[in-house]
Amino acid sequence: MSYYKILGLEEEPFSTSPDPSFFYESREHREALLRLEIAIKLRRGLSLILGDVGNGKTTLARKLFARLGDDSRYLFGMVLDPGAESELDFILSLTDVYDIHPAERSVAACKKALERFLHQKGLEEGKTVVLLVDEAQKLSQGAIEVLRTLLNYETNKFKLLQLVLLSQMELLPRVREIRNFWERIALKYVINPLNLEETHKMIQYRLRRGGYKQEGPLFTAEAVEEIHSYTQGCPRRITMLCHDALEILVIRNKTAVDREITQELIAEDSRIGYGQFERI
Repeated sequence: MSYYKILGLEEEPFSTSPDPSFFYESREHREALLRLEIAIKLRRGLSLILGDVGNGKTTLARKLFARLGDDSRYLFGMVLDPGAESELDFILSLTDVYDIHPAERSVAACKKALERFLHQKGLEEGKTVVLLVDEAQKLSQGAIEVLRTLLNYETNKFKLLQLVLLSQMELLPRVREIRNFWERIALKYVINPLNLEETHKMIQYRLRRGGYKQEGPLFTAEAVEEIHSYTQGCPRRITMLCHDALEILVIRNKTAVDREITQELIAEDSRIGYGQFERI
């Protein structure tokens, strides 16, 4: 039997997979999601979402897709790793995303094929084409130039491509220096870590979403304070620590994660180097 079944849960509540159904919407996540939806629906072009590692950018993208992806008016594509070595490799990855077949394997041919595709979908079929680029800090200068060119494709009223870049903060100084790209950004938003209250709400939300219905809390207030202090409000780190805490809870046959358990886990993580094996 899985550990979470023993605790009265139906699903694992603290998986680090970017499952939109387990996504806790803090005020900033909710605002970022709403503003992204507005920018896409108005077809304003380029949106930039920034945040440190583990603050929920990838899950935010999956949530956006979950909310709009079933609507036939929207055509979504997603690039998970944009770290192509050359401009050609990057633009070929974009044609692959939308199953476009350029006349030849060249940057010019790919741009022409993408332009035709955007005009067909946006003007002839009335669809909104959305491209989500995760880990956008990996974009090369050549890739950024490709994206800038695609943003030039527009009508008098709207952009034909809705581009969402999700990136760590290190992209910010780079794009600031590219004036003709920076000035195209319609939405700039930074997602900050959770505060203590949001950390508590996130833990409770994921437990309820996992099927927890017992009256007593699985995490004491003191445990949550320790978790928030150690993780600095980073959702991914909170999730990983809570997962380990629930496993200890089952092993020791205790009823709630308390300060002692969390301090013990924190001491162990600190000793081996927290996040050493974390997927980033």
